[in-house]
Amino acid sequence: MTELRKRRDSDGKLLESAESDHIDSEDDKGKTATDLSKTIPTGTDKSPGILDWLVKGLPDRWRNWAVRFIFTMIMIIFFFLVIYGGPLALMVTTLVVQVKCFQEIINIGYAVYRIHGLPWFRSLSWYFLLTSNYFFYGESLVDYFGVVINRTESIRFLVSYHRFISFSLYCVGFVWFVLSLVKKYYMKQFSLFAWTHVALLIVVTQSYLILKNIFDGLIWFIVPVSMIICNDIMAYVFGFFFGKTPLIKLSPKKTWEGFIGGGFSTVIFGFGISYVMCQYPYFVCPIEYSETLEKMSMDCEPSTLFTLQEYHLPVWMKIFGFGATLHLYPFMFHSLSLSIFSSVIGPFGGFFASGFKRAFKIKDFGDVIPGHGGIMDRFDCQFLMATFVNVYISSFIQTESPQKLLSQVLYLKPEQQLQLFHMLKESLENRNILTANI
Repeated sequence: MTELRKRRDSDGKLLESAESDHIDSEDDKGKTATDLSKTIPTGTDKSPGILDWLVKGLPDRWRNWAVRFIFTMIMIIFFFLVIYGGPLALMVTTLVVQVKCFQEIINIGYAVYRIHGLPWFRSLSWYFLLTSNYFFYGESLVDYFGVVINRTESIRFLVSYHRFISFSLYCVGFVWFVLSLVKKYYMKQFSLFAWTHVALLIVVTQSYLILKNIFDGLIWFIVPVSMIICNDIMAYVFGFFFGKTPLIKLSPKKTWEGFIGGGFSTVIFGFGISYVMCQYPYFVCPIEYSETLEKMSMDCEPSTLFTLQEYHLPVWMKIFGFGATLHLYPFMFHSLSLSIFSSVIGPFGGFFASGFKRAFKIKDFGDVIPGHGGIMDRFDCQFLMATFVNVYISSFIQTESPQKLLSQVLYLKPEQQLQLFHMLKESLENRNILTANI
């Protein structure tokens, strides 16, 4: 604290404003709103030198459109490359996006509360990120790799006591935070502590759900993500060319024309991409560890959800040229629910982010993507969509896989495993699934 005062003493006239910025909330009366627009880098109007030279003759409206279009295509190409890279590439990309989004949110917190000089806060924020990832990703390892981990004696301790270790790590961070408290700065320190935890809730929890969706089958990741991308692009296109009626005050550029046009486009796109992807086991099979192959496998016999079914149509539909029956994949009806959510509720993730940015007078979360802003500016709707997909799967689709149940059984005591075996054997015999002499 002494160093902080000495450093500020050397600033002369700056001393008074700095001191007034750091007084506790009890004395923080009459403080004006903070303008962060110049302290947070933004990327909406940013473009590389050569691209800026190519579009310099265009009007501002079309210049921004051209930059956004070019970098949208670059992101779509990158998305296809990641999908081609397989599940591991998707997981690594999810982790990288998570870390970058967390960094952008935390940087705004530092700018808001202007406490860069206080001890340990940056270190604490990243420590809590690491402990959160240790807990959530550890849970995934236990669920999906429990069988193979159970055979590795050296790490069995970490699995058996994973939650206790995670809680202990969090307690270390909690004690660390309390010891770092500085007199007269309590309110701002607690505010940033809360800010960090909200960022963890928004970013880490959602990325964990994305990971779970990937393990349930790539289709549960690719289709929802593609729907958000489609809705975002088509809403922008319809709004750009036809938009006249404002949709919401939080985002003045959003229009009803864009909202409706994007919605219809997303429903049509969802049906199309679902029909194509249901034909390939690579996309529909869950990712599981194969004891036979001793590696992760995506080979399976597609379930009825991804098998063509015959549906009888009402007689009146013959007027529109339809036959008596129609062959569709059942997943396509579920994709309708996903597309409606991504079109109606998904944009509110963007509106929420817009309200957040307006509250702190910033234009973007960052400047990573020219024409778009930061990573968080592109993934504000994706996180909300990931939660919906996970809830939808657990509510209407998923049943526990035998592999997950086996991984849990293997951690029971031997006598408990024998008890479970006899109970299961008796149940199967009573239902004539298993003969008594086996």
